Amino acid sequence: MMKKTKFKFHPVECLMRLGALAGIVAILFIFAFVFIKAWPVISHNGLGLLINRGFDKQISEAFYAPVSDPMLTFGMAGLIAGTLVTTLIALIFSGIISIGSAITICEFAPRPLASALIAVVRLMASIPSVVFGLIGAMLVVPFVDQFITLDIEKVVSEFYLTGRNLLSASIVLTFMIAPTVITLSVDALYSVPDIYRETGYAFGMTRFRVISRILLPSARPGIVAGFILGAGRGIGEAIAVSMVCGGLGMIPDLKYGFISLLTPVLPLSAAIINKSEAMSVPAVESALFACGALLLVLGTVFSLVARFLVKRFSSGGLVNET
Repeated sequence: MMKKTKFKFHPVECLMRLGALAGIVAILFIFAFVFIKAWPVISHNGLGLLINRGFDKQISEAFYAPVSDPMLTFGMAGLIAGTLVTTLIALIFSGIISIGSAITICEFAPRPLASALIAVVRLMASIPSVVFGLIGAMLVVPFVDQFITLDIEKVVSEFYLTGRNLLSASIVLTFMIAPTVITLSVDALYSVPDIYRETGYAFGMTRFRVISRILLPSARPGIVAGFILGAGRGIGEAIAVSMVCGGLGMIPDLKYGFISLLTPVLPLSAAIINKSEAMSVPAVESALFACGALLLVLGTVFSLVARFLVKRFSSGGLVNET
């Protein structure tokens, strides 16, 4: 004779499930709301929204267009390029700083000093973005402006060069991303068992070789997670970047070499801030929601790729690295 199993009611578990369900519903609602608002521009432009340029001029034309004949033609190639290039440069800069800092904190600094340093780094990660924007406008922009000489201005005649440009935006993003990457990299290095270090030294490996061949490969999933979170913040950052990027939706021309870093850019998130005063016009509102939709898509794709990379690195194992 089968016994009846009693259903046990766990309030905490039910609350957690309801919270998770509410989070999923909220995310779906955000996606639906943004894409509904952006649909007029997306449906009118199609793929041209991603490959065409001229967003700045198009916003002005849409703002002054008659209500009976709204202007819905927009091209966001310059905004997408500004977003990706700025974030990529910031990741490269912050990667050099962050990995070196994490290794110094974990492997070279005394414990009291290491604890103080990581506390300072975590404090930096909580600083509001507008503070980074103010520091960038007051310090980074004048510093970068020193590199703009008359010879450079003669080479680039399409626009006026100022200290607000791609390089300034990348530098500001670097110091916004670095604390996150350093914190997660330090946690990942501390999580590596001491037996790994001891085994490396027992085989006569130098400290540099132990770090490069044992510690970093073992901590790679955590370090990759730090870069993922840092890239997510870089792609979505609006306030600080809008204060130093220059505000022109242009694709940096690599034929200029270093000068291309001095060209103004307008990432997607900064475009929403800079052009928000024209949202009273439905066409402009739809265009800015299209920027938000692109950010959602970029963030989703990036998150899925990142999860794949973390799983790939986690399954690599230490044996293959050493």
